[in-house]
Amino acid sequence: MQTNLADFIRDTPAGRVADAILRKCVHCGFCTATCPTYQLLGDELDGPRGRIYQIKEVLEGVPPTRAIQQHLDRCLTCRACETTCPSGVEYAHLLDIGRHEVDARVPRPLAERAKRWALARVLPERKRFAAALRLARMGKGVLPDSLAGKIPAPQEAGPRPAAQHARRWWRLEGCVQPELKPAIDAAAERVFDRLGISLEAAPGAGCCGAIEWHLDEQERARARARRNIDAWWPAIEAGEVEGILITASGCAAQVRDYGFWLAEDPVYADRAAQVAQRARDVSEVLAAESASLEALLLAQPTPRGAVAFHAPCSLQHGLKVRGVVERLLARAGYTLVPVRDAHLCCGSAGTYSLLQAELAEALKRNKLAALTEHAPARIASANIGCITHLEQGANVPVQHWIELLDEALRT
Repeated sequence: MQTNLADFIRDTPAGRVADAILRKCVHCGFCTATCPTYQLLGDELDGPRGRIYQIKEVLEGVPPTRAIQQHLDRCLTCRACETTCPSGVEYAHLLDIGRHEVDARVPRPLAERAKRWALARVLPERKRFAAALRLARMGKGVLPDSLAGKIPAPQEAGPRPAAQHARRWWRLEGCVQPELKPAIDAAAERVFDRLGISLEAAPGAGCCGAIEWHLDEQERARARARRNIDAWWPAIEAGEVEGILITASGCAAQVRDYGFWLAEDPVYADRAAQVAQRARDVSEVLAAESASLEALLLAQPTPRGAVAFHAPCSLQHGLKVRGVVERLLARAGYTLVPVRDAHLCCGSAGTYSLLQAELAEALKRNKLAALTEHAPARIASANIGCITHLEQGANVPVQHWIELLDEALRT
């Protein structure tokens, strides 16, 4: 695709990235076939090819409009288009640049600005989120059903092993997961303890920054990335930990982007790139430990029931991890049922289910129909957002797959 970027962005770092991405796109349209919003709405402007064209126009100097902003907002950033694209277009990075330029010049309505501001200042801050969650649980009985259904009951984490092994990984603590589903990280700690590996949360580390990044509060997200790098780096540099293990695939995909986020930072660029290389989704680490895990599972031959696995977009399209979780669960005795249209998003997508509720609900209904088509006893996933989104309407339990693996190893 030929480009002629406007002076305001041509010679900037973002402009150079955007120009390179745009030049890869041949407008073949293969991406529209796997775009969830295009499938729902049937509008070219709500598909990747149409959004790329709109971003190109803005970067070439066409004044952005509220309509363009809404078309970009309706994108889930699921990255299914990247998986489909034969030309290797890095659509997600282009979308971030386009959204940033549009938002800088198109004011949002006051109510919308307030909602996005609140989400960016509550969800990433664990203490604030914990307080808000407690209040919501106390008032759940008087809230409308549409809101009450989004508030999960408190969950017990279960026993957590002491950090006692020579082999160590930093574990990303995150923001909402420890409060919503503490059993996930506890299960991961127990599984790795059996493998002779200790998982520990680094003091000072927290939210990965994804929520703020996708709400176009990019500098706040970069500041959060720097804090995490500062918390992790001394032990990484000293060789005291093997890397950063992350149990939420959405967070893993974001930490793997730290090198891109901070590429122009003279102080953090090198460390950010190294941290990104050492960040791993829990499935990737267990795949590398498959021999040790196999030895533990040899004594666990009991069939454990049918499970439908929902592969989050961040796992299959962002991290390009496919089939790994399914093999681990099958080896642990679970029967994996087929899932129709497994490449499509469930509609969670970070804050998307709160900001684009109607589209998110439609995607969730479609996904739950596909997941339950073959009557599984449980649904498993790999991301906290997908889990909490899907369980609001599922007629079977929805859990993180590491909890199922921990269950198999314990019984």
